[in-house]
Amino acid sequence: MRQFAAAVCLLSLTACTRSIPSTTHAASPAQPVAADRLKREVRVTGTVQAVHSSKILIPQIYGNYSSMTLTHLIANGTSVKEGDLIATFDATNMMDTARDAKGRYDDFGHQVDQKRAQNRADAEHRASDLKQAQADLATALQELRKGPVLSEIDRLKNEQRAAIARVHVESLTKANAFHDTADAAALKVLELQKERQKVAMERAQTNIDKLTLKAPLSGMVAQENIFRSNSMGHAQEGDQLYRGQPLVSIFDPTEMQVVCSVGEPDVAALVPGVKATVHLDAYPDLSLPAHFEYASPVASSGWGSPIKSFTAVFHIDKGDPHLLPDLSAAIVIEPATPPTGAPQ
Repeated sequence: MRQFAAAVCLLSLTACTRSIPSTTHAASPAQPVAADRLKREVRVTGTVQAVHSSKILIPQIYGNYSSMTLTHLIANGTSVKEGDLIATFDATNMMDTARDAKGRYDDFGHQVDQKRAQNRADAEHRASDLKQAQADLATALQELRKGPVLSEIDRLKNEQRAAIARVHVESLTKANAFHDTADAAALKVLELQKERQKVAMERAQTNIDKLTLKAPLSGMVAQENIFRSNSMGHAQEGDQLYRGQPLVSIFDPTEMQVVCSVGEPDVAALVPGVKATVHLDAYPDLSLPAHFEYASPVASSGWGSPIKSFTAVFHIDKGDPHLLPDLSAAIVIEPATPPTGAPQ
């Protein structure tokens, strides 16, 4: 009986007991990735340029001078100040032209002075002749008043003398006006010829001054490649050079920048104040800090190419003696880190 009662109690307890279902816990959220691991670098290539630079050209001179001989050229890489001598050209022909023009100018100056004095003398002589003719006319008119007391023949003679004197005065008056105009015209021609020689003299002197090239700003000299002796290279003393060609460039090495092309997918990285690192291809171990300056507002593409890009300028924040214009460089743009919680 006791065993039966124990079995019934055990069955009761088993029926009243509820099985507890197993609980599956949700996975813990992933830890946020470090911001520097999410940073995306943009790499572009460009060319180093100077912020302040100036090209010095072979001078453009007046006259029939197709080529000029270089007599002096400053060495490549020389540091200069504003106003320092850069190059000189042979000025022998220009000096001969200036000397000849000055001689002709002085000669025409003497001719003008001589012509002016001659005109004054001629004018005074004509004025004296006119006064004499006017005096003869006055005398003839005075003789006409004696007509009543003179014979008929003398009266007719006096009338004839008066008529001749009147015509002579009128002729001299007209002739003097024509002579004055002709003398003034001849003097003007000589004065114009004198002024023409003055212009030629000043032009020759201007050509001589242009043959001496000076630095327009302080900086470093970089010689340009020009066509010489059927090849491209730096100019040398004694070369025959043609006007209008670039001779040297002067740039300020303390302020340099990199001009590069940025593709449309990467233009979002160009925000004000973004930092970048410049690596020179010629000096792989050299890294320079830079910051974004500005970019073109509109993308452009090459002829027949569907790929468009923006032109961007990065200012190099640190100077270095290795920085020279036209060096190729790679720029690593580091976009600004987005704030915590912002969508990546």
